Amino acid sequence: MKAGTLFVVATPLGNLEDITARALRVLREVDLIAAEDTRRSRKLLSRFDIHTPLISYYDEIERQRAPQLIERLRAGKSIALVSDAGTPGIADPGYHLVRAAVAALIEVVPIPGPSAVAAVLSVAGLPTDRFVFEGFVPARAAARRRFFADLAGEERTIVVYEVARRLAACLADVITAFGAERQIVLAREVTKVFEQILRGSAAAVHAGLPAGGVQGELTLVIAGAAPRPSAVSDEELDAAIARLRAQGLHTRDIAEQLATALHLSRRKVYERIINREP
Repeated sequence: MKAGTLFVVATPLGNLEDITARALRVLREVDLIAAEDTRRSRKLLSRFDIHTPLISYYDEIERQRAPQLIERLRAGKSIALVSDAGTPGIADPGYHLVRAAVAALIEVVPIPGPSAVAAVLSVAGLPTDRFVFEGFVPARAAARRRFFADLAGEERTIVVYEVARRLAACLADVITAFGAERQIVLAREVTKVFEQILRGSAAAVHAGLPAGGVQGELTLVIAGAAPRPSAVSDEELDAAIARLRAQGLHTRDIAEQLATALHLSRRKVYERIINREP
């Protein structure tokens, strides 16, 4: 018997109009939907008159339930994996099931759509050519401070998730680790009725929080650190270029590799390569 297909289906963050036509078709056609929260998924399915059976698939049972779902896939059933909102596997259950399906040579098909990371980055106004997603901020204060301290020198834009009840303490730790003037973007309830996006320095956003706190799901974007100055001399840079050229690397590859390793501008390295060679 031919194995079924596992579809990883992105669902709306809040506004149900964000569901794609392809996602609706897949949710109708599969044999089973594995949902992080069956209650929330039923609301979505009811809105679009979809009656596919549901089975729960959340963090606490993910490891135990994945083998059961793999057996159904092996038997020829097709399954859609959905999370509470957004894209499964992105700080949501899904990793264990996808990994097991890949190991079992079962086809895994992405049905792309909403993602809080992509949605907030697209409107943040911070550099997005390179960014790092660090998931949920640790709940405990000491772990949270270590978490941010480890990221203080990160030059890429940083994206994290946080819960509302810890937001004030979280932003205070952001100020300590990154400085009061580091630019941040705080987005809550993205695509929902009370959507709000705050931009500014860490100190300004922290000071502007309502006295009663905030509610809803939160995405925090932190500007990356300024590039660290390099102490590499021209002679040292020339030697590194010559070493990589001897290994057969092309100019573009040399520029990219040395710019990253030596914390230099890619353009500076590229121009040095061009100017030193006949």
